Amino acid sequence: MKIRTGIGYDVHQLKEGLPLWLGGIQVPHTKGLVGHSDADVLIHAICDALLGAAALGDIGQHFPDTDPTYKGIDSKVLLKNVCKLLTSKGWQIGNVDAILCMQKPKVATFIPQMRQTLADVMQIDIDDISVKATTTEHLGFEGREEGISAIANVLINK
Repeated sequence: MKIRTGIGYDVHQLKEGLPLWLGGIQVPHTKGLVGHSDADVLIHAICDALLGAAALGDIGQHFPDTDPTYKGIDSKVLLKNVCKLLTSKGWQIGNVDAILCMQKPKVATFIPQMRQTLADVMQIDIDDISVKATTTEHLGFEGREEGISAIANVLINK
């Protein structure tokens, strides 16, 4: 059996009046993330971690922001396509461990729904997905509420 790990990282700027998508769900907030797609920073980090673990490039190679096909696309569609690609290469997802870094909004109550949504999209057990959130104690761009970052670590096997 082959086992690989991958790390993904993504950042998006926050802007007033946009919807905030995190982990495949819309989270109530006055600001949302700016991006070519729906800018779901958590899903983007997971996609990059999965692609990296399988040595299949990164999210920008597969879904370039220069392609109008992906303008405003639901990031769950991107994640589903990444999972199909991994499956076609013989890989299975072992687990996902991810962190959202943001000052606001507080998302602890939304994490169970994020985990279930991600499990449904990736077709894995909810117990194989961990999502955590942390503030940066008002430090950096996350602390100033200028943006949100996410880090994901995954294990895949063949």
